Amino acid sequence: AHTDFRNSYEGSPYSHACVMRRVSELGVPIIQVGIRSTAEEEIIAIRENEVVTFFAENTPTPEQLVDSLKKVIKGPVYITFDLDALDPSIMPATGTPEPGGLLWSETLKLIRAVTDNFTVIGFDVVELSPIPGLVAPDFLAAKLTYKIAGYIGTSQQLPVTKSAED
Repeated sequence: AHTDFRNSYEGSPYSHACVMRRVSELGVPIIQVGIRSTAEEEIIAIRENEVVTFFAENTPTPEQLVDSLKKVIKGPVYITFDLDALDPSIMPATGTPEPGGLLWSETLKLIRAVTDNFTVIGFDVVELSPIPGLVAPDFLAAKLTYKIAGYIGTSQQLPVTKSAED
């Protein structure tokens, strides 16, 4: 939901609100999808760093996402999925829920498009903030993690290593 592109937040350059800014400093190309909240400082920084940003009102089709990725990605990709990208109607258990997010089916289509077209070297799913007594968001986070791992496994021919005993 957020660009997480602040230079510092609450006095720390390593806050969750700054993580993508730190990644950009490594020269890693970034594409963000489902953004619904940002600060002026972040807008300036994402323009300066040429971060491709799809705001929620312009969520790309899977084909548009792949085309955008192919323009900036020349090698393998890493997927970081912040659960606040999802609409709070299906994922209320985040630290900073924002209305107007991605829904389940479109999320899976976008992730599948990435795993079908790129070598994914890793992924993470972050920002689950469990709500006592409400288990559906926990299961959604687990199922999303399972789906991403499955998509990577079925879409890519991963190298098989043999032990010395084989």
